[in-house]
Amino acid sequence: MLGLLFPGQGAQEVGMGRALAEAFPAARAAFDEANHALGYDLAHACFDGPADLLTQTDVCQPAILATSVAAWRVASEHGLQGDVVLGHSLGEFSALVACGSLPYAEALRMVAERGAAMHAAGEHRPGTMAALLGVDDERARALCAQAGEVWPANYNCPGQVVASGGVEAVDRLVELCAEERVKATRLRVGGAFHSPLMSPAAERLGPALDAWAPAAPEVPFLSTTTCLVEPPERMREVLFAQLTSPVRFGDAVRAALEMGVTGFVELGPGRVLSGLVRRVDRSVPTASFGTPDDVEGLAAIGGRT
Repeated sequence: MLGLLFPGQGAQEVGMGRALAEAFPAARAAFDEANHALGYDLAHACFDGPADLLTQTDVCQPAILATSVAAWRVASEHGLQGDVVLGHSLGEFSALVACGSLPYAEALRMVAERGAAMHAAGEHRPGTMAALLGVDDERARALCAQAGEVWPANYNCPGQVVASGGVEAVDRLVELCAEERVKATRLRVGGAFHSPLMSPAAERLGPALDAWAPAAPEVPFLSTTTCLVEPPERMREVLFAQLTSPVRFGDAVRAALEMGVTGFVELGPGRVLSGLVRRVDRSVPTASFGTPDDVEGLAAIGGRT
């Protein structure tokens, strides 16, 4: 069994998707559809930046979605077939497109609204995030509780927990980690994502989620919020809760392995998720697909060149 992984915000880089779009009509069509759905040149933002534009939450999120879908379409044309789909935060929208539950154009508009809502929530209640390294989940939760007004937001893999909260609260957490000899690195983000401070964003996204009628997935959708295979009637609730709930990526990978998954392919910009999988279980083969050069590697994981 093969698991397909889709990255979230933070994977963006100027130039992403350009080579795929130049080499494959299926990728070019994905960006053209995005431009049409959103009413502006998203492809230009992906291909040419500038970086400041591409890191804006309301641009970054549909940009990563479009790049991921472009990669998935090209890989599918070359024989890649997944048995389960997973996405990290924003990547759950890409995963839902890939499994057939969410139409691509609707996903683009929904994600643009999600990004704008998260940006507005971050301006209303400024927040930030910090990565805690070399700590187990229990200790990370204890450090967050001691700092106050900061919560675990990403359980990425053994020894890596990202915390989220108000700016002053995260500053307290970083200082506390220094005292406890725990490595903590502040992240350059525009808000306290996956924390209670994102409640206004969830409320704003609610109408768009309510208007969506999820279709039955062609392959299972394994949520990294609940670590369960979610049916269509639960998908709206999962994406609503996702904004204020932690991403449990490491646990979701373990759940996929228990389902019988024996390898993963990451589709879209970057290779972050592949690295996290290896931290969960070094014996599990992983591959990344985001450029034309990656086509040759599909033969080793069940595709054709």
